[in-house]
Amino acid sequence: QVQLVESGGGLVQAGGSLRLSCTASGRTFSRSVMGWFRQAPGKEREFVAGISWSGIGTRYVDSVKGRFTISRDNAKNTIYLQMNSLKLEDTAVYYCAAATHPSGSVYTTDRSTDYDYWGQGTQVTVSL
Repeated sequence: QVQLVESGGGLVQAGGSLRLSCTASGRTFSRSVMGWFRQAPGKEREFVAGISWSGIGTRYVDSVKGRFTISRDNAKNTIYLQMNSLKLEDTAVYYCAAATHPSGSVYTTDRSTDYDYWGQGTQVTVSL
């Protein structure tokens, strides 16, 4: 079992920055692919960023490339999402997710069905 707890959400002005954290419990974290997803009101949940268990492999949705950075600290069982140059359209509930199936050191996935465990979400609101 893996439990995921997100933090760091809040209200920020457009152009500002936030850093989300997701802390995991469970022995499998260090070998799990991790991802961030988001869901805006009235929209489907979408992939934002993913990171391989080693931290070497990363991928991003095109809309956040160059603005968001995903990272992880396996010693702390934590992943991060540094969000810079935030835009109004980044407003959403952000979810952390873990894919615990065995994978290569650079493997990432953007498919929500590949993720076994999900956090409860943290709200990010970007205002003018």
